[in-house]
Amino acid sequence: MKKVLIVEDDLIIALSTEKMIEQIGYQVVGRVTTGEEAVEMAFSTHPDVILMDIRLAGEMDGIEAASQILNGNSNPTLIYVTGNTDQIYKDRAKETGYKAFLTKPVQMQELKKTIG
Repeated sequence: MKKVLIVEDDLIIALSTEKMIEQIGYQVVGRVTTGEEAVEMAFSTHPDVILMDIRLAGEMDGIEAASQILNGNSNPTLIYVTGNTDQIYKDRAKETGYKAFLTKPVQMQELKKTIG
């Protein structure tokens, strides 16, 4: 069973995403709201997949958090789930080698196909 870490600072979106992940049949190993928490949680839970928002609460955005996670010898599948489609963010995100860049609100079929 794939382990999924959800990094999202909007509680409603995070809960909705968690429900979808569980319905797909995967395990949610954590749900955090800041980049700093994401790095810490990724190192302690070793998720197979990280669903990462870009703009987060705290000092660190999702792209910076993803970079730190990947530089720490962790190799999860990285999927950005964001409402922000600015090209600047996409260009920065490319450096993290993400699998997909999904736009909110994410639909279950799209999430299932992307993680699958």
